[in-house]
Amino acid sequence: MTDTATTATTALVTGSSSGIGLDIARAFLAAGSNVVLNGRDPGRLAEAAAGLGHPERTACVAGATSDPKTGEALVRTALDRFGGIDVLVNNAGTFAPKPFTEVSEEELDGFLTGNLKGTYLTTQTVVRALRAQGRGGSIVNIGTVLVDHALAGFPSSAPVVSKAGVHALTTSLAAELAADGIRVNLVSPGIIRTPLHAGSDVDSLGGLALLNRVGEVSEVSGAVLYLAGSTFVTGHALRVDGGHVTGRA
Repeated sequence: MTDTATTATTALVTGSSSGIGLDIARAFLAAGSNVVLNGRDPGRLAEAAAGLGHPERTACVAGATSDPKTGEALVRTALDRFGGIDVLVNNAGTFAPKPFTEVSEEELDGFLTGNLKGTYLTTQTVVRALRAQGRGGSIVNIGTVLVDHALAGFPSSAPVVSKAGVHALTTSLAAELAADGIRVNLVSPGIIRTPLHAGSDVDSLGGLALLNRVGEVSEVSGAVLYLAGSTFVTGHALRVDGGHVTGRA
């Protein structure tokens, strides 16, 4: 085990082969942390890791977070490569708009499985490891401001209800795990420029926020790092939305 492995913090970042998750991994690496990346496509995940550099401080675990074996592999990899776990960022998930009456049972199950079940099961496995270490830790979930302020022109009940479960899980676990020194918080992004919006004029949506622009992935990453390291903050949902919930420009 290297000196870096024994002194640096280690973060597990799910859904980190692109978009917000990839930038969160980049931010942790820039801060000197070890990072275990995760994504469902092994090829895309390896490509993302290569692009980040720092192979001595990165590791990859491919698999869906809704499969308990993926969480187990994340924990095992972190312990074997870096000697411990300090932070879990539950970023993996799916999101797509669709009118309420057109959502199929299969689609609803997909959002509940990918967003809520994946976060729940991965967190269970990591919390067991954090308790075994006995030094606390930090969990940061990724939600959405649409839980607090829906848009009539963007019908997305299925993904939003699954993300609302993640918001509720954050509050519940913050209370349950406080005695273990494990803090649980959530970042609630507004409209962020990511590959999800590729091919669309995402900047045209800037007027939905008081700051009259869309957000950048680095702004979400900054919020995640803040919550990961803020030792007197737990149970908090931090909006990174340019004022989307507060008002309109």
